[in-house]
Amino acid sequence: MNHLPLKQVTGPQFTRIHAVGAARGEIVVTNDDLVEAIDSSDEWIRQRTGIIERRRAGKGVLAVDLATTAAMEAIARAGIDPQQIGAVLVSTISNPVVTPSISALLAERVGANPAAAYDIEAACAGYCYGIAQADALIRAGMAEYVLVVGAEKLSEFIDPTDRSISFLLGDGAGAAIVGPSDFVGISPTIWGSDGSKWDTIHMTGTYAAYRDSEITEWPTMRQEGATVFRWAVWEMAKVAQQALDAAGITSADLAAFIPHQANMRIIDEFAKQLKLPESVVVARDIATTGNTSAASIPLATHRLLEENPELSGGLALQIGFGAGLVFGAQVVVLP
Repeated sequence: MNHLPLKQVTGPQFTRIHAVGAARGEIVVTNDDLVEAIDSSDEWIRQRTGIIERRRAGKGVLAVDLATTAAMEAIARAGIDPQQIGAVLVSTISNPVVTPSISALLAERVGANPAAAYDIEAACAGYCYGIAQADALIRAGMAEYVLVVGAEKLSEFIDPTDRSISFLLGDGAGAAIVGPSDFVGISPTIWGSDGSKWDTIHMTGTYAAYRDSEITEWPTMRQEGATVFRWAVWEMAKVAQQALDAAGITSADLAAFIPHQANMRIIDEFAKQLKLPESVVVARDIATTGNTSAASIPLATHRLLEENPELSGGLALQIGFGAGLVFGAQVVVLP
């Protein structure tokens, strides 16, 4: 059978991040606000995590609200018309409903309709997954610009008495506009998963079981801290090195290192494993924002550029890793 030739569309050869935006929960929650419930101390939390305080959103604020604030800033900074956005990707694990997606609501709110819109459920690696997909969509000619957002309201899934993860978590959103470029602005992505370790970061039950009264308490997050720490430090350091190799650079070429803000001890050990020179600025946004899962890398990027504007145009290695277990890493040119 003879087939009629189909038209093939391609896009620009290169892409880059044009701008970032951020939104943090409006409530400052100190360690002292949490220690009584977990029978601990400010010193214990600081030593284990490096967190001094975390930001959480008020009762009436949803993840989509945080995403909207961050997205509007990124769009304004990029200087584009929202109608130029061909796809909206929101990485999140805290959409309070099964449907509609946060991304569809966000596309409407920022004026990007009728852009394609879908959520990415890849936890702490979600933003890196989104950047990888935005790069591919643009180079394939399927979008001119892509809005990538990591947005979380993790305080909805916290048991205040839990000593494994509850005191780590914060609320916020970070957004990026990815678009065409005259140079390589996003390197090949190293990504993957290991579902065999699903129970190292998990929920205490299902919402269906809660509805059916098989469990009596609202499902909340838990983690096996020591196991996660070892996996992050040893296995993810290898992934970070693979990302550097895929980009064709060494750690000495970096201007910044922006890992998922999981734990300050993990971040510090990462820097040692990668033998980062002192010239590389390491993002440590976790100290005052907390762990915001999919939002943590763009939030840390935003703060890094606010405090160190000279880093603009430099190379940054970003790596996300967490529940699933999932991971993703790439080198980007900072906007």
